[in-house]
Amino acid sequence: MKLILSTSNTMSGGPSVIRRPFFEKSNTELTSSLRANFAAHQPSPTPSKTNYATWTTKADSALYVPTHTPSPLAEPRESYDITVKLFYLPNIPTDRRCAQTREAIELVLKELGTSSIDLLIVSFPGITFDADDEDSDLDDDDPPSPPSATQSTSENTAGDCPEAGAPPEDIETMVTTWRSLEKLHAEGLVSKLGIAEFGVARLTKFLEQTKIKPSVNQINVRDCCVVPKPLILYAKQQQIELLTHNDCTNILPRGTLRQILGSGEEGSGVLAGNGNDEGLRGDVEPQWVVKYTAVVKDRGVVESKGYFAVAELRDS
Repeated sequence: MKLILSTSNTMSGGPSVIRRPFFEKSNTELTSSLRANFAAHQPSPTPSKTNYATWTTKADSALYVPTHTPSPLAEPRESYDITVKLFYLPNIPTDRRCAQTREAIELVLKELGTSSIDLLIVSFPGITFDADDEDSDLDDDDPPSPPSATQSTSENTAGDCPEAGAPPEDIETMVTTWRSLEKLHAEGLVSKLGIAEFGVARLTKFLEQTKIKPSVNQINVRDCCVVPKPLILYAKQQQIELLTHNDCTNILPRGTLRQILGSGEEGSGVLAGNGNDEGLRGDVEPQWVVKYTAVVKDRGVVESKGYFAVAELRDS
């Protein structure tokens, strides 16, 4: 079964909104917003977990958690800059990405009541950017550095971001994914395309094989917000805009998702356990996450912001 999780519009000011610090990590923002939206859709608190069927909706083979109602934009489409960032998650087969990308875009378009977005940025798993070390932009043939002896792969962190220990993908795999994005661009669904965490070496190899160049390269500069000069010069030469961000590439680890959906103290009771026999049973695996932002151009105000996350529930 497919699970479609949503935060709704975190800027709406409703009871589900928790105002977060501007520079909060995206994984914390995502999990906090999901929990708040789940709580807002559940009946009044009871001593035991509320049956998930009372606040979720099943449509075809998908379960919407919680029941979701779109929040269309208030002004005409031309009044907005709409940016979407799609996170491909570790250990998910790459041949699913074409369908995943289209599904993510369709969910956002339906949510905002529009027919196109201005910028689609994709985040590939296993890539991190170190502002102090351009060598972190590994050659494709070089293996990733192993975790230290005192730190397991699942416990590695970049700042406060959990890492999955997945190695960076080769350029050919990224280019194959990029071609599916170029189709969306050709169809007029997306005006501009972007990437994240590409240093000079990776970007150079990538551009050699693409028809449509990325308009944006997002860099997570965790230390001093200093982008290496070689990257600045190369991006300027290629007419690629460099933007900084505060997102995690592994934005929704499996353990975090199971905790959110589980029947523990911080869970929502969607999954069975801890005396909850009415919940769903099986292994839950996150597939992808998408973040969307709609900014009113003439005022620079964020009118709509939120996340969708899709997971698969399989028999254990």
